[in-house]
Amino acid sequence: QVQLVESGGGLLQAGGSLSLSCAASGTLFSITTMVWFRQAPGKQRELVATITRPVTKICADSVKGRVTITRDNAKNTVYLQKNSLKPEDKAVYYCNAVHGTQLLWGQGTQVTVSS
Repeated sequence: QVQLVESGGGLLQAGGSLSLSCAASGTLFSITTMVWFRQAPGKQRELVATITRPVTKICADSVKGRVTITRDNAKNTVYLQKNSLKPEDKAVYYCNAVHGTQLLWGQGTQVTVSS
């Protein structure tokens, strides 16, 4: 069984940076696309950034210039860095991955930004 486990997040300061990681574990054969989503309180889940294999990166217009998505294929891990944090960046951040015909989700990690 393949699982995604996110780490990072927590309580951060406005103007600071966020670093998240998401590692896939289990019996893996091929993870193609890895994605970060966020869900702010009372809002729908929305895409933050996507990285494919071979590498193509897509970032939501709302975060372009503040977000970097990278991956380490040897570790089956995707990373998200977000700079210049704002209180409205508060959300639960979810990792998503395409593994063969499976669509996997992590459990989510809470990010809170204090002003």
